[in-house]
Amino acid sequence: MKAQLEDLVQTRLPTKNGEFILHYYSNTLDDKEHMALVKGDITHRENVPVRIHSECFTGDVLGSRRCDCGEQLTMAMQLINELGYGVLIYLRQEGRGIGLLKKLQAYNLQDNGMDTVDANIHLGHLADEREYNIAGLILDNLQVKSIKLMTNNPEKIDALKKLGINVTGRIPIESVAHDDNVGYLKTKAKKMAHMLFEPKK
Repeated sequence: MKAQLEDLVQTRLPTKNGEFILHYYSNTLDDKEHMALVKGDITHRENVPVRIHSECFTGDVLGSRRCDCGEQLTMAMQLINELGYGVLIYLRQEGRGIGLLKKLQAYNLQDNGMDTVDANIHLGHLADEREYNIAGLILDNLQVKSIKLMTNNPEKIDALKKLGINVTGRIPIESVAHDDNVGYLKTKAKKMAHMLFEPKK
């Protein structure tokens, strides 16, 4: 049976990073509350700037400096607002899909010398367990024709293309590294092929 997605609520959401329309979705794949922030007229539009952001409670809400998630969320909202159109899809797949409890346990392993990839594997998980089926359904629901994806992660681009999403380009979304997250960022670049620390063109 094909997965079903329903846009249950749309509401105006003014934020410090601009005003958006917040879409709340239900679906038949999981019981999680996925959302999308939409700005401007993106229906049937080509090359729509899109950020697919996976939930990070510690970074997005608490401002943790262990990762770059909160900064990326803010940067994406600000860029969409500046451009006047775009979509930010917020997927509820905490800790690259392993959940908050396991992510916090991984933090302790990292403090004892493991990197973020080895910590996940030590806990019995893959380095990255995120899936993007829901994101594909949301983009279909919004009737976006093609997207420019805000990401540093080539695997995310490949995953979307396999779902039939027309990804026409990439928009880098690189925050400034600092002492608390530079090891985390270097691991993403070295072990997960994220496009970080590349010379600026």
